[in-house]
Amino acid sequence: MKKILALALLLLATSAAVAKNIKTAVFTTAPQMHCQNCENKIKGNLRFEKGVKKIETSIEAQTVTVTYDADKTTPEQLRKGFEKFGYQATTVKTAEAKAAKAPAAKK
Repeated sequence: MKKILALALLLLATSAAVAKNIKTAVFTTAPQMHCQNCENKIKGNLRFEKGVKKIETSIEAQTVTVTYDADKTTPEQLRKGFEKFGYQATTVKTAEAKAAKAPAAKK
């Protein structure tokens, strides 16, 4: 019983040590995305930036949502990453990002 408890504690300590600091940043771009090719260009290039875990784009909301490892990169470094392939990125505030993701009310 003591061995199982010790193993469980060791496993818990190990998992806490390797926990990552995952965060999300939402950007708008200039020029704006207007087609699937724009989305593909952003996703295809931004995925090579250090620490990027997931990229979601929305043409309707004109946003790029990036999930990243905060131990490896920052929103500022990600913004500079956009410049490498010809886009200017601006960080969207959290409230604005939530409003952009919310579906528009239908009449």
